[in-house]
Amino acid sequence: MSVGRSPTGLEPAVPHISRRQVLSLLPAAGLAAWASPVRAATGVDHARLLANTVAIFAGTPEVNARPEVAGKLAAILRTARQRLAAMDQAGDGELFSGLRLGTDDANLRLAFQYLYEIALATRTPGGELDGDASAQRRVVDGLLWLHERHLQDQSAGYYGNWHNWEIGIPTHVSRTLVLLADRVREVRPDLTATYIASMDAYLRNGKNGDVDLDSRFHTGANLADITANRMLQGALTGDDARVGKAIADQATVFATIDPYRLRHGVTDGYYRDGSFIQHHSVAYTGSYGRILLTRVVQTLKMLQGVTSGGATDLADVVYGWVADGFAPLIFEGWMMEIVKGRAVSRTTTGYADVGLIVEAIADLADHVEGAGALALKKYAKFLPGVDTAAFVSPVSIARYSAIRADPAIPAADLNPPERCVAFNSMDRTVHRRPGYAFALARSSERISKYEYMNGENLMPWFQGDGAYYLYLAGEDQREVYGVDYYTTVSPYRLAGVTAPVEERRTVPELYGRFWYDNPGHPLNFTSSSESQNTYVYFPRAGNAFSGGTTLGAYGVAGMVQSDDAAWTAKQAGTLPGDFVAYRNARATKSWFMLDDEIVVLAANVAGQGGRAATTTVDSRIAAPGDVIALTGEGWDGGAWQAGDTTPPRWLRYANGTRRSAVGYAFLTRQPVTAGLETVTRSRRVVRAANPDTGVTKNVFTATIDHPASGEVSTVAYALVPGATEAGLRRYARGPLTVLANNRHVQAIRHGTLGIVAANVFTDGPHHAGRLLVDGPASVIVRYGERTAVALSDPTTKRDRVTVLLHGAPLRLVTADDGVTVRQVPGGTLVQAATRHAHGRTFTATLR
Repeated sequence: MSVGRSPTGLEPAVPHISRRQVLSLLPAAGLAAWASPVRAATGVDHARLLANTVAIFAGTPEVNARPEVAGKLAAILRTARQRLAAMDQAGDGELFSGLRLGTDDANLRLAFQYLYEIALATRTPGGELDGDASAQRRVVDGLLWLHERHLQDQSAGYYGNWHNWEIGIPTHVSRTLVLLADRVREVRPDLTATYIASMDAYLRNGKNGDVDLDSRFHTGANLADITANRMLQGALTGDDARVGKAIADQATVFATIDPYRLRHGVTDGYYRDGSFIQHHSVAYTGSYGRILLTRVVQTLKMLQGVTSGGATDLADVVYGWVADGFAPLIFEGWMMEIVKGRAVSRTTTGYADVGLIVEAIADLADHVEGAGALALKKYAKFLPGVDTAAFVSPVSIARYSAIRADPAIPAADLNPPERCVAFNSMDRTVHRRPGYAFALARSSERISKYEYMNGENLMPWFQGDGAYYLYLAGEDQREVYGVDYYTTVSPYRLAGVTAPVEERRTVPELYGRFWYDNPGHPLNFTSSSESQNTYVYFPRAGNAFSGGTTLGAYGVAGMVQSDDAAWTAKQAGTLPGDFVAYRNARATKSWFMLDDEIVVLAANVAGQGGRAATTTVDSRIAAPGDVIALTGEGWDGGAWQAGDTTPPRWLRYANGTRRSAVGYAFLTRQPVTAGLETVTRSRRVVRAANPDTGVTKNVFTATIDHPASGEVSTVAYALVPGATEAGLRRYARGPLTVLANNRHVQAIRHGTLGIVAANVFTDGPHHAGRLLVDGPASVIVRYGERTAVALSDPTTKRDRVTVLLHGAPLRLVTADDGVTVRQVPGGTLVQAATRHAHGRTFTATLR
């Protein structure tokens, strides 16, 4: 299976692989065991699998002797000594001091984690506790104690979060049993089988104590976690069938999701365009996608030499995930906010996320063949150096350090310098240029507006309503985004958002707990019910139009803003009377992504229900001591100052301390409120588990108000990264022209680039400059010696999309499959067969 870019450069490099292809790539051991419920002599080397696993987590004598691994070894030892001390100080009913057990499932999971951390230190070559029989015996005794008091009574167990019982606890238990396999056999030879029987019993979202591929809980990263644990359990007991079925089950996560031919009803996983979805409708590359990447790479390492056959082709699939799923979303070592779900509210996302991805990349390079292996190593060297203390494996630290130190490996990005990626399968767009990256979050009837859960991301309401993030090169992104952005910026004033003027309450404020509880209602609202997911945790939007198209490194995206599923169901009388739902504002929006600017159009803006609305042009944060300058100019050429009521022609926000700037060129006259405010809030306002730490930031906000009069209004402006005042003045003479901005059509022309781009939101033919577009559709045309056309169906529902290019007839040079071109009176008609394309771009080159 080849890797790399397509000849046109317009399609992602993800190797698309079907479920049938996945099964054909599995080792014979996996298939034979999957097909047979009894143990089969299929050649699984269980001892090798266990040895590989110990080496992953504990390292090897050779690796652990390397100086760059010393910090990891010290951390393993330090943690284990802390856990042993906590055991010494434990009170009644405790295994570890401070961890009260019996009603708190998170504490029970931590107790098993602490035992694992002690066990790890006793198997780490070169560590002071390596081979410590006393410490190992304490771990085995601790496993017995926990099982007898808190696990064996399964009628009393399984309280709290299902994830702890089916994934969290089994992960720590399985790894601990692997690390101490010899000691367990010596002290309690029945302990492993006892624990496996209990873990099977707690797999309650499975089937007969095993994975159920039809279960909504056994998908994506969750499935990878469960199956990795079951591989270890099978190796411990010499159970070929268990190992084989776990391999086969996990292999299903490699299959590219085809939304028109779902297997087991699963929408979680990687899509053709590089999108990753978890929880059925949440854009999640940066959190669950990262977990899945880590786990499958660990599995490749665990299974090395374990069965006959290889997994090179599966490794190539994972290479595609990295090249076209992760790389576009990583900017100077920072994972973008738009794909983190509820994790945006955590204090350790961003650079830490990428550190774990880099570990997987370094390891994956040993499993990918040919040019892909070198490309991964170059990328690992290109990204800013990461803190290896967070790496899981000492072996990975040594491997990554060797890559960084090798002068024969040049640093190189997996992204071209200029790239525009339409992740339409998860309603996200990323636009990259030297010096900046622009990331856009959309939503639709297919993709959730946001994710809230378990007290995380408490004020998420507008994060999928066209919120965008403009990352500038050379900045420490922790200072401008991350948890502090959501802490200090109003949730109603996220950059790019049009929100109604109202105050909303968080789920805990509304219901006194982290979820809406009403098990007696026909929808059965419990903490992990489907109704909770649908209406509380990650509600989808109601609009079909959300998508766009790309032409080379240029792009256009559009969205019709709508209410979420909860408001719609509430109006229909489906939800209980005490369930609180909020109505959204309305807007039709487009984003045109070019070289020096991103053009934003909004039309049909209204607060609904007698409310005013506000569109936020930008919100940016800075340290209180940073030197900030806000300048501008009115349409009459006079200076604009904060507090002016006259519409500005342009504004410029500059951080003199960080030497960064963003300009805002307004393409129509509209009053703008802009200013700076010092804001201090606790990080706990966005996540209940965050430390109650006060954060103070200098917050810049530029907004456009829409009155509650019932009149709809329009907005048109361009974001200009790195703008100078002289450069902003030049927008008075072009090159941007707004061709249309209404609820039917939004279109612009860039005279210098020769680009005309349009979103048509409603049915029928609509004009956009020299184009006649049969909507709904997204279109980009770049005129020149050769004219390039790109078009797509953002609704994902149309069989075909057409655009007529008025003027002299053009002849076809090249076209994607499904594109036809013919000359008609008045111009050239380009048509794309978009049925089952899921928003994909179709291109043609004409002459």
